[in-house]
Amino acid sequence: MGVGHNPAESNNGLPIQAWHKSVRTLADPEDKIRVRRGDGAVIAEGELAVVIGKRSTELTYENAREHILGYTIANDVTNVDQALIDERLFQAKAGEKYTPLGPWIETTIGDPDDLAITVTLNGEAKVQSGTFNLPSSVVDCLIYVTRWVTLDAGDVVMTGAPGTSLAVRPGDSVGISINGIGTLANSVI
Repeated sequence: MGVGHNPAESNNGLPIQAWHKSVRTLADPEDKIRVRRGDGAVIAEGELAVVIGKRSTELTYENAREHILGYTIANDVTNVDQALIDERLFQAKAGEKYTPLGPWIETTIGDPDDLAITVTLNGEAKVQSGTFNLPSSVVDCLIYVTRWVTLDAGDVVMTGAPGTSLAVRPGDSVGISINGIGTLANSVI
């Protein structure tokens, strides 16, 4: 699942919003991301991803953390021009290998709402932010998603990009590092 946030200052009155990502978009660490030609600009989005450990439905603040197996890194690749004409984000986020995950699942993260994220392009740090800049917590995301759909062990919830997006082109190498987890690296073709 992908999560989008609506910060309070937007004043649009909407809650967290989520969308389903097909398992067909998954990619391994170091896989090549094949951008879609002719469909506009493409961005990489560095995000914390939560891996669910057991069946989860209608989670609460009291029990949500008990349902988390661990955390990993996600690159939520997006055709941003398609997002302008596809409010459900299907066209924008459904490309082949548009969801790299990894490099592994870390089970001993202290506070998932206080993790630094660095995005590098061709070996140079370009964006630095962290989960502390998201308008909603990890638990808020899980509560929202499981209000509408039951998650099972192995399901993944991407928690959103806290200003960790940058444009990519074929030939680029993207690295997303999250403190306490490691680095997810992929090239763009």
